[in-house]
Amino acid sequence: MPLRSWQPLLLIALALFVGLKPAHGRDLMEVWQLALERDPIYAASGYARAADQERVPQARAQLLPYVSAEAGADLDNSRRTSGLSDSRTERRAAWSLALIQPVFDLPAWNNLQRADFEASQADIAHRIAYQDLMLRTAQAYFDVLAVQDSLRALMSEKAAIETQLLAAQQSFELGATTITDAHEAQARLDLVLANEVSLRNELQLAEDALARIIAERPGRLAQLARDATLPSPEPNRLDDWVAQASHAGLTVTNAELQTRIIEKDIDIARGQHAPTVAFVARTGSASDFGMDGYRSGPRSLDSSVGLQVSIPLYTGGGISSRVREQTTRLQQARALLENARRETIQAAQRHFKGVVSGLAQIAALQAAERSSQAALEANRTGYEIGVRINIDVLNAEQQLYVTQRALARARYDTLMDGLRLKATAGILQESDLAAINALLTPAESSSEAP
Repeated sequence: MPLRSWQPLLLIALALFVGLKPAHGRDLMEVWQLALERDPIYAASGYARAADQERVPQARAQLLPYVSAEAGADLDNSRRTSGLSDSRTERRAAWSLALIQPVFDLPAWNNLQRADFEASQADIAHRIAYQDLMLRTAQAYFDVLAVQDSLRALMSEKAAIETQLLAAQQSFELGATTITDAHEAQARLDLVLANEVSLRNELQLAEDALARIIAERPGRLAQLARDATLPSPEPNRLDDWVAQASHAGLTVTNAELQTRIIEKDIDIARGQHAPTVAFVARTGSASDFGMDGYRSGPRSLDSSVGLQVSIPLYTGGGISSRVREQTTRLQQARALLENARRETIQAAQRHFKGVVSGLAQIAALQAAERSSQAALEANRTGYEIGVRINIDVLNAEQQLYVTQRALARARYDTLMDGLRLKATAGILQESDLAAINALLTPAESSSEAP
């Protein structure tokens, strides 16, 4: 077959290949990379940081030399008042070039230092947005998994109840039991069907939340392995985390930088009292000789070089008022800094205890799951030999699946508390997501998604 006839087939095959999603589904790191590329909130933070960085060269420009040029021309027509006769027209042109180099400008120097603090604050804000994106992505990812686990457990409960309902109906038809057993199983099945509708809607909303971050439907996601061992806080001491968060937490660092900015605002306001010194060099045509006519003649070139000193003597009290204003704002900034430090300490305590108690809760729920499974099997055996009634089996089934859903939720909550603990301490990194990603099982090797 000629090569040209193969080209349409190759293009179709390539388009299908590009459009295919990975057969194993996406894991947390793949979703994270999409979030980095597509999340609008994080992108806006990057633009804001780049814009704020420009304040440094703008402030530095106030200390560098600048050159200005001026040029002008005018036409002067004179006439006598009697009869408007004997008119005379003169044309003039002038230009000047000035070079000014600040020698001493205290407010400008303080403003440059203030701009440096603002640039650092922009870096911190961008870092906060980076950590926030990590938390939002992980939370949205785990929310989808949690609802899928709940729905999967509900489907197992639904299948068990349907089996129990069929057995109750057959027993009634044989005259071994009353119709009550069938009614009880049917009522429990109806309740499960209502919960299924609610969970499927909740799953749709969870996927929508994740799609808002990555700008596409998430598709199949890697699951958290059932036998995965969740990590404990490292170090496993609350005081260490509190100390780290109170000194290096990003919100605390941001509040400290805001305090330094206000301190520089005070210096800038006070510096308005100081004289300014500038080196000034000018040259240009300052002659009033005309361009033509009877006053035309050689044009002069005037140049001057010197220092220019400006001393503010009285400004109506405006400078003193600005000093008082910024001093008060400094007290406000210090109060907000203390509040940020206290909130950070409280958050570190809450998330540390959340991880510790979450691990304990997971261990307890795992034991409860084993006990519930054993109880269900015992009730089923007892029902078959006639020592247990139908409602006992239904209650045992419900208890097992409620425990499984609680266990799944506790595992995801514990992982999120661990991430938030590191974010509070200002040390959350991409490697932390990679460590959690190692606990996930590819979607094709896990149970079928509901």
